[in-house]
Amino acid sequence: MNPSETIIGIDLGTTFSLVAYVDERGPHVIRDETGEARLPSVIGVLPDPDGGRPRLTIGWPARNHAVEHPETTVYSIKRLIGKGIDELRAELPFLAYSVMPGPRHTVPVEIDGRRYTPEEISSIILQELKRRAEEHLGRAVRRAVITVPAYFDDSQRQATRDAARAAGLDVVRIINEPTAAALAYGIGIRQALQQQSPCAPESRGTSLLQVAPCPTSGSDGTRADAAPTQTVAVYDLGGGTFDISILRIESGVFQVLSTAGDTRLGGDDFDREIIKLVQHEVREQFGLSIESPTTKQALRGLAEAVKIRLSEQDAARIELDLGQDRLYRRQIGRDEFERLCDPLVARTIALCRSAAEDAGLAIDRIDQVILVGGSTRMPLVRRRVGETFGRTPYTALNPDEVVAIGAAMQASVLAGSPLDMLLLDVTPLSLGIETMGGAVSKLILKNTTIPCRATEQFTTFVDGQTAIKLNVLQGERELARDCRSLGEFELRDIPPMPAGMPKVEVEFLIDANGILNVSARELRSGRQAGIQIVPSHGLTREEVERIERESIARARDDIDEHRRIDLVNQVEFDTNKAEQMLAKVGHLLDAGEAARIRADIAALRKLAAETRDLDQLHRALDAFGKGTLHLAELGIREALKDGGEAEAPTARAPRDNVKT
Repeated sequence: MNPSETIIGIDLGTTFSLVAYVDERGPHVIRDETGEARLPSVIGVLPDPDGGRPRLTIGWPARNHAVEHPETTVYSIKRLIGKGIDELRAELPFLAYSVMPGPRHTVPVEIDGRRYTPEEISSIILQELKRRAEEHLGRAVRRAVITVPAYFDDSQRQATRDAARAAGLDVVRIINEPTAAALAYGIGIRQALQQQSPCAPESRGTSLLQVAPCPTSGSDGTRADAAPTQTVAVYDLGGGTFDISILRIESGVFQVLSTAGDTRLGGDDFDREIIKLVQHEVREQFGLSIESPTTKQALRGLAEAVKIRLSEQDAARIELDLGQDRLYRRQIGRDEFERLCDPLVARTIALCRSAAEDAGLAIDRIDQVILVGGSTRMPLVRRRVGETFGRTPYTALNPDEVVAIGAAMQASVLAGSPLDMLLLDVTPLSLGIETMGGAVSKLILKNTTIPCRATEQFTTFVDGQTAIKLNVLQGERELARDCRSLGEFELRDIPPMPAGMPKVEVEFLIDANGILNVSARELRSGRQAGIQIVPSHGLTREEVERIERESIARARDDIDEHRRIDLVNQVEFDTNKAEQMLAKVGHLLDAGEAARIRADIAALRKLAAETRDLDQLHRALDAFGKGTLHLAELGIREALKDGGEAEAPTARAPRDNVKT
């Protein structure tokens, strides 16, 4: 594989996002300098202490300051993307930031006086993942495979593509999250079989997931290393969405048989059970309503922490300071929490049964169940899934990372890897057009394998009609008002004819990304219109181009801001190490040198807090490193005398991230 052609795999999640890639050694999830693969899907706008332009923060810094700046910290944006305000009424009371109706049924978020669409916020997160990949790989990255929930509709998929384009990424494929997880699982199973075969490569300490196949042929020409046919259920419960997909895996072919899901069911909803409990009891005990953004944000963080603790412990304490010496305090046991959450888990189980029925399989005859998503760590979820499918769920793969790994595997295939793998996915919902009287004519049914094409002929109902309006719908109901309109377009300039004479052929084409193209042609006259449906929810092409231009225009400022953060972090690291070393060996320095180093520490910290001249700060940091070399040498000598390891005050590992 040409290294310049690396295509990255991205799991753009509700709570966390990850990026991965594949090389000759296998798939790798890209981690930050602390070893953390997850990037919180959170952005925040923090005030500049010097009164300058507010700072945009992404990931952990934004998440960690959410309570301090609740109205300018945006989280769970994936639950808003591609949706209108009317679809989010139940969501809004739990958000600490401001959401409002916008043009074309968008739902912009207002942060510090500026409106950001969900696509823009998602593009900022994608830009950070792109930057992380480029820094790790040492070269520019332009192409990506991005995962979405299997039950994302066309509007949500289009919105995700728009966000990626605005981030400077060409989306070569959109794949469903459960399918990506199955790819990672399937490759792992094949590698496990290879390791049992005579031609298995020596272990190099790598993970179960490996790329290199070990094909051999039997006397009948079949692949001896091919795994037996397996039916696999992928139960994917993430931060904001739930999907269940049933697949058949055979000889490297991953065929999705059915899928079901709910884009409004995930870890956030389990947190909200705790939030609603606390809100009710605070109202009962203190006569208060929790309305302030700060308290909402604090309660949200508390609820998430309690949920995680109850996955490991039998009980957890809840404390919330309500001000004016009012403290809400109680203990919640795992049994109580599970009673609150049981209806939510029951909804996922009902969808599992529906997906199995659509696949034509008895649910207890499915060979394997894979758990994906951080919320599957809850004991209640694992127990109920095991009871439903009649087997212990497969948990050997990290549920947080498996989707990104699967996306990277698909990206590797699209980049030309010899990996023997074919992916056959399905469309999650039926697609059709509105007909006379508000009925729906379905052209493509749910769980149809994609890519796919369907055509149907229609005619006019009015004499002399010269234009036909087509309303493209998605959903399972029989009436247009009960389905979602994806968009409308018109076939114009049809020669006037008696009603029933025109023959209009409508074609639906779904590509491998699950993106819909609709065309219409009047067969007698040859008039035609071919359009990729621009969803009624989301950005116009012009708006996407504007966001893309703005991201390029702001690139220099963004790079400078990232460099400033790296430099400030390095100053903190180096000065802290110098202070630690002064405490250990400062007595070995003459009084003048020790005093100079203390003064240099104070001066460097002051400069880092005040200056906007990054080159000046970089020079000062280098000078500080040279000025503390003697202190570092003394520290090393003392450590060697004691038989321990020395820590130099100007350790360079974090400095690798500082751009000059």
